[in-house]
Amino acid sequence: MNAGRTLFSQVMDFIPWTSFERIVAWYSGDLRVRKFRCSEQFRVMAFAQITYRESLRDIEACLGAQPSKLYGMGLREPVARSTLADANEARDWRIWADIAAILIRRARKLYINDDIGLDLANTVYALDSTTIDLCLSLFPWADFRSTKAAIKMHTLLDLRGPIPSFIHVSNGKMGDALALDLIAPEAGAIYVMDRGYVDFRRLYVLHQAGAFFVTRTKINMNYHRVYSHAVDKMTGLRFDQTITLDGFYSQRHYPQHLRRVGFVDPETSKRLVFLTNNFTLPASTICALYKARWQVELFFKWIKQNLRIKHFYGTSENAVKTQIWTAVGVYALAAIIKKELALDVSLYTFLQILSVHSFEKIQLSCAFQGGDNANCDDPFDNQMNLFDF
Repeated sequence: MNAGRTLFSQVMDFIPWTSFERIVAWYSGDLRVRKFRCSEQFRVMAFAQITYRESLRDIEACLGAQPSKLYGMGLREPVARSTLADANEARDWRIWADIAAILIRRARKLYINDDIGLDLANTVYALDSTTIDLCLSLFPWADFRSTKAAIKMHTLLDLRGPIPSFIHVSNGKMGDALALDLIAPEAGAIYVMDRGYVDFRRLYVLHQAGAFFVTRTKINMNYHRVYSHAVDKMTGLRFDQTITLDGFYSQRHYPQHLRRVGFVDPETSKRLVFLTNNFTLPASTICALYKARWQVELFFKWIKQNLRIKHFYGTSENAVKTQIWTAVGVYALAAIIKKELALDVSLYTFLQILSVHSFEKIQLSCAFQGGDNANCDDPFDNQMNLFDF
């Protein structure tokens, strides 16, 4: 990459612009647009995510402070906050969702051989949701309770990476288990989720598709034990049982045997009971799989802390979803760059460095070498010094 270009411009080189233009054309995103095309809108929104801009006025002021560098960033002129606000309101949010999906697929291919520490050939997914609170007076379309508004971000996280393979943004009233209806089960994959997803009719759909699930049991689950397997209680395991559901509707919705595994966490002394349809993995691996589910919680925490989805640049449903999908795209883009350039930094460090050096003209790979740029190729390194004799 050319070190004479801004760091932000080099980051944008990782966007598949041919696919980008095809998606924009599909949704007629640039139809009758003379200024501020979709490519410019994406660059501005990505810049806002990367540099932690809090508002439209903040974005306008930051870009306006560096007018000589805007063209090199792919912007023809300074962006007015009203122009960006109108674009976020009018342009279909599905444009950004499809672009994020392309970046996610690319990122997952790069991380497909990563080890999650469980010595499994199966793909392991963690399914969960997070609620983003909103002001009811400003976001009336996201009605959640009588005094507040909210949206939910349902996420299926591939634990290799970890990279989200599925995201659905709904209103806050949508139940967690309903997200199972939106997922195409992958045969052989393992889906790890909390007990909010215990819906036996939907879990049986996973089972029939050849997929496995690991979840926690509900306290009031009606069942009887068919067989007990021996366990080593020194490892924290308490029991490993084959069970059958007894409830009328539960038995009709899930007529097959299930596996019930008891475990006591040695660190917290908390008793956990897991439910799965996998009878081949060791009981200790079932417990370790559920522990790995914590990665999705860390993903939600990371994306809320490091990307701009707490402060929204618009109040309409389209503007909110535009910002969320742009944030997801930036997350996937950071994961792609980190892997392709073999950067030995965390995603948090990557975005922190990028946020303060976006306007600087240094080579991308050199910006993450702890300030030591001595080994980077300087395009002017071969020029003679005027005072060398």
